[in-house]
Amino acid sequence: MPDSQDPKQVNNDLCNAQFGGGLINAGTVNAGQIGGDIYNIHLGQQTAASDNSVQSQNQRQRSQQEKDSLEKAYTLQSQKVASIRTAWVIETDPSRKFQYEQQLQLEERTLKELGDKLDAVERQLQADNNSGLDAGAEIYIERPPIEDKCNNAIVQPGALIRIKAPQRMGKTLLLEKILDHARRQDYQTAKLDLKLADTDILANLKTFLQWLCVNVADSLELEPQLDKHWQEVFGLNKNCTRYFQKYLLSLTDAPLVLAIDNFERLFDYPEIFPQFCLLLRGWYEAAKQGDKIGNIWKKLRLVVVHSTESYPSLDTNHSPFNVGLAIELAEFNGQQVLDLAEQQGLDMLGEQGLNGLMGLIKGHPYLLQQAIAHLKSQQTTLEELLRLAPTEQGIFSDHLRQQLWHLQHNPQLEAGYKRVVMNEIPVRLDTEVAFKLHSLGLVKLSSNDCIPSCDLYRQYFSTRLG
Repeated sequence: MPDSQDPKQVNNDLCNAQFGGGLINAGTVNAGQIGGDIYNIHLGQQTAASDNSVQSQNQRQRSQQEKDSLEKAYTLQSQKVASIRTAWVIETDPSRKFQYEQQLQLEERTLKELGDKLDAVERQLQADNNSGLDAGAEIYIERPPIEDKCNNAIVQPGALIRIKAPQRMGKTLLLEKILDHARRQDYQTAKLDLKLADTDILANLKTFLQWLCVNVADSLELEPQLDKHWQEVFGLNKNCTRYFQKYLLSLTDAPLVLAIDNFERLFDYPEIFPQFCLLLRGWYEAAKQGDKIGNIWKKLRLVVVHSTESYPSLDTNHSPFNVGLAIELAEFNGQQVLDLAEQQGLDMLGEQGLNGLMGLIKGHPYLLQQAIAHLKSQQTTLEELLRLAPTEQGIFSDHLRQQLWHLQHNPQLEAGYKRVVMNEIPVRLDTEVAFKLHSLGLVKLSSNDCIPSCDLYRQYFSTRLG
């Protein structure tokens, strides 16, 4: 056997590589650090329409540069993971093999963080591009009776709303509508996007819970006051509970809506996920009490948003996923597609034109918005859009390449999806693979089987994966 490599020295030849004009040093790749600056600049906020077209163009260029840098960082990290995995496989010394295993878990987690950050930047870049096509406000299409259910639920004492759907189905837009309704009732609101949490924030439960407390206080324009309300003598969940009960919920009689977006980010952190779920379930149950404490917790309203990826198993008595109001977003139906076209001034496409578009992409909200924005800008005709859609010349090419990138970096998903798009009948897949493909929006679940979400995906991926 060749000489064993020290885990600390694996990939030393990559350590000093730099990309993106020196933006990222491969030896110190940190998903949180890379993503942090990006998010502070671009994410978690809607950019107002600018009167200066040059400024808008510069913003898109910056987004593209960030995306390019992250893609290169992801490639480098993939190489690092592959090298460590190879060293782990061939190592025979138990002690060193354990070291490799620990490092491999750490580097794989960093790889996933980079992937999440890249997803978010890609979404922002697409939003920037769409804003250039359509300077008007983003169109929201109602999906009755969902909105009424959410609005009625959020005003109930101690409410808990759970919103789930595959990626890019409108979960965050619905969340914003709920928050707007709450603000009109003079409620306080605080929104946390867990994709914005740097890796080191998720290192342990204490750091995460303190980050939560400080962020909610910041949203309410309050001083953190952790030193006053956080006492080491208490447990972590107890400290977080005391912070909300004695500080955030006691300063005013107004209810507080706490919205947590991209909750699935925690699924990969077993040291945090079950304890945090237990905490949320405890707050929900506390609001049912009829005493003074219960009255305080009745002011808290929770909204949890996550993809449909299968979440880890939890004790049913400790889970927030089997209580409250459950909302699952589906794609637009025919009437909703017609409403969208009318609001965008494209009803002249007619029933035949809209049917042709839906035949390709079904009622997928994101793809429809993208198609309509391009048609409205007259950059393409419907016939040309449909013809080029499943190719690299089509308007969906960036989105399709991003989905392909997800598959190529997960061999199980790639192999499973290849079976789906190459078959004319529904395909039975491993449960975890099926849920992950559903989370990406690539499949629809038909009983226990999978079919492509739309014909666009079938055409594009049957060629790329065939």
